[in-house]
Amino acid sequence: MRFPLFSRRKAADAEPARHAPAVPPGQRVYAIGDIHGCADELRRLLERIEADHLARGPAQLTIILLGDLVNRGPASARAIGYAQELVEAGVGRLLKGNHEELFVLAARGDRQAARALLGMGGMATLASFGFTEDEIGRGSFADLAALLKTRIPRDMVDFLDAGEDKIAIGDYLFVHAGIRPGVPIAQQASADLRWIRAEFIGSQAEHGAMIVHGHTIGTTVDECENRIGIDTGAYRSGILTAIGLEGTERWFLDTAA
Repeated sequence: MRFPLFSRRKAADAEPARHAPAVPPGQRVYAIGDIHGCADELRRLLERIEADHLARGPAQLTIILLGDLVNRGPASARAIGYAQELVEAGVGRLLKGNHEELFVLAARGDRQAARALLGMGGMATLASFGFTEDEIGRGSFADLAALLKTRIPRDMVDFLDAGEDKIAIGDYLFVHAGIRPGVPIAQQASADLRWIRAEFIGSQAEHGAMIVHGHTIGTTVDECENRIGIDTGAYRSGILTAIGLEGTERWFLDTAA
């Protein structure tokens, strides 16, 4: 994989114009929604990002993966490998999603996490690492956790565990799930950044940054005044989505035919 690189009012009554969120000059940022084991879609989207980046001319490139590389889809191991390549190439940054949190705990021998992993689409993930159904179903969850500890490559586990909680670039904040409304960004809890849903999605509060997130599936991009959701359910729709940002401009790329 190569990276060469609104209604009119009287002026007296008008509300102050909102500042258009921007990334710093000279930078171009792409963020990719929840991958969930869809490695083929990830590779296709990265090819589209590369072509788009080259067509737009020189800029410092950053590609952010919003987390949930694993579970549900068929090729989590390969998706992790692509993510590692991006980071090693110096253009990629990884957020740690709730599915990575469980996967890492299970792969380090946690029995309860191994059980939860299977309930969240982990069977497909383990199959992508070469586990058979018989191996997965044999014995207790403690036995399964011990097996994962010996068979899942440690470099992949460490890579996912090192994923960031949040990434701030200019006026944008990139997180996996969302933030707790009313809590300063610097004080956000990791659990909220990876797991929150209803309280964040339903909030119309000004968060102090434009939040770009995944975690909550939409049939299309969910673009609001205070947040942009780009999880389009790749594992069931086949559509993996990215947002592109440069200056105050934003655009979207996806794997739809």
